Amino acid sequence: MWFQNPCGPFRLQARDMEQLRREMNRLFADFPFGARPTPAYPAMNMWTNEESAIVTAELPGCDPEALDISVVGQTLSVSGSRKAEELPEGATYHRRERSCGSFTRTFQLPFEVDPKNVEASFDKGVLHIVLPRAESSKPKKIAIKAA
Repeated sequence: MWFQNPCGPFRLQARDMEQLRREMNRLFADFPFGARPTPAYPAMNMWTNEESAIVTAELPGCDPEALDISVVGQTLSVSGSRKAEELPEGATYHRRERSCGSFTRTFQLPFEVDPKNVEASFDKGVLHIVLPRAESSKPKKIAIKAA
């Protein structure tokens, strides 16, 4: 609801903002199921310590041979594909939420890594990548000389 007040013609009061928020929530709740944005696939976590960055990715049903990992500068890319599961003859989906097809995820790393020493393993559907920090990007202790 718009109103005229001493602060300007288009200023909303708190109750008006609350009503607008409720209306927007109702609008988005009414979207058809397929119109909602889907989360990024695969789900990935990254953490760091002084020596490296560690990335994990959930990739159930993926063949590790179909994955490609690359590091260029401070950018990590993980790409691959997951095949659709084959249904028995005569079966049809009642619900289908698991995606299939090709994917690519790219992340900016917090520091330069040593690409020659990157290690990756795949266990129980989880990809585990260790990205060792490049020597040139490790923090250096600076000695202070007395004058």
